[in-house]
Amino acid sequence: MAETITLPHGRLTCWGGAGALPGPALILCPGGGYEFCAIREGAPVARAFARTGIVSFVLEYDCAPVPLGKMPLHTLAEAVAWVRQNAGRLGVDADRIAVGGFSAGAHLAGTLGAVWRRAEWFPENSVPALRRPNALVLCYPVVSAGEYAHRGSFERLAGSERCGQQAFSLERLVDADTPPAFLWHTLDDATVPVENTLLLEAALRRAGVPHELHLFPHGVHGLALADFETYDPARGRRPDRHVARWQALCAEWLKEL
Repeated sequence: MAETITLPHGRLTCWGGAGALPGPALILCPGGGYEFCAIREGAPVARAFARTGIVSFVLEYDCAPVPLGKMPLHTLAEAVAWVRQNAGRLGVDADRIAVGGFSAGAHLAGTLGAVWRRAEWFPENSVPALRRPNALVLCYPVVSAGEYAHRGSFERLAGSERCGQQAFSLERLVDADTPPAFLWHTLDDATVPVENTLLLEAALRRAGVPHELHLFPHGVHGLALADFETYDPARGRRPDRHVARWQALCAEWLKEL
């Protein structure tokens, strides 16, 4: 049975764990444009990774009141710290905790990966070593507040002023302290253009951050696992065996880190 804990501004639910040897963990942040947490990008994905032996968590983070500012970031940081502090009983290797997500949830995960060492982004009593992610899994991520922005996400975070939104532009935040990243996107994505991932990949490369990138030729935004459990035909999200391979590739990548 999944375990759920309550955080000040969210809930964290766990699948798997307590194996014979400590293994990697993945904390997933569903997308939803910072308006809601998409169910399709939560529990089904966590169960898929748990079946591969990766202890998996879903973070349901508060999406109100707006502007959200740093509140979702603080919630994710608290989730990482909780998993690290409870790693022993969860069957988790405390040095192999990845954070990941989809769309706006990937932006959230990527932001923590980029700024975890920067004290000005966190409450005064927050401990960097506890909140540090060891890897990032970014699925069709919202990245840039510039030309290719998913503008609604940045407005939810920072309000309507473009200057304030730029502070959350992920390609400007990554540096050499950003953990290794796994990224994937589809070239057909009309909601969050693939340029978001390309801008981030270029920034990671400049910073010397190890990463793996997969670009699939076809597929609308929000495919999740791209399988029959997460399909959404009303929005054109149909099962695609080719795109669905991202999850197995990602699981291999996490285990090899």
